[in-house]
Amino acid sequence: MTRVKIDFCGAALEALGSGALFWPAERLLVVSDLHLGKSARLAAQGGALLPPYEGRETLLRLERDLEATGARRMVCLGDSFDAAGIDLLLPEEERLWIARLQAGRDWMWIEGNHDPGPVSLGGAHLAELDLGGLVLRHIAEPGARGEISGHYHPKARLVLRGGRVVSRACFLVDGARLLMPAYGAYTGGLRTDSVVLAGLMEPGARSILTGEVPLAIPMPR
Repeated sequence: MTRVKIDFCGAALEALGSGALFWPAERLLVVSDLHLGKSARLAAQGGALLPPYEGRETLLRLERDLEATGARRMVCLGDSFDAAGIDLLLPEEERLWIARLQAGRDWMWIEGNHDPGPVSLGGAHLAELDLGGLVLRHIAEPGARGEISGHYHPKARLVLRGGRVVSRACFLVDGARLLMPAYGAYTGGLRTDSVVLAGLMEPGARSILTGEVPLAIPMPR
């Protein structure tokens, strides 16, 4: 598995092409914005119909990352479910799948703005987590340092030779904070040159593009 190493506030981290973040010293895997149950919510509200497979696709990728890294601790960094109570409506197959992934692991759900915490599922339910000098929370806070967060679903837009445009979900990292990409299938994103992200990240911030071969580049602004 190809990874990009990140020296972040004294912690040696690894960005995976899947969009997960691994902290080897803590045997900790971090993912953000799974948005499980999105297709079910949209269908119930009469919105766009998506193939009802996003949960399986997301959980399969998560299972592979857990096996590849050997992680014994897991942090889901908020918006794990697309709305409050969706965890109760997941197909039984997916609920059992999550239970299998949790078995033998220290599993932590961080509260997001879409979900206050899937209380019907096992694991610890936290507003945020302070671990080894780093703070893991869902939404970045002004002035924070050593912060890992999600919420914004950052995407980098690149114009290649010939005018071809490529958009890839990405990590954003500077000397103070690290923003996670959305891990869930069928999630949208916010471009890195948006006013919000450009204002949030320091000059000199990097984007780490997800994909089969993750790639670190200067943050497009």
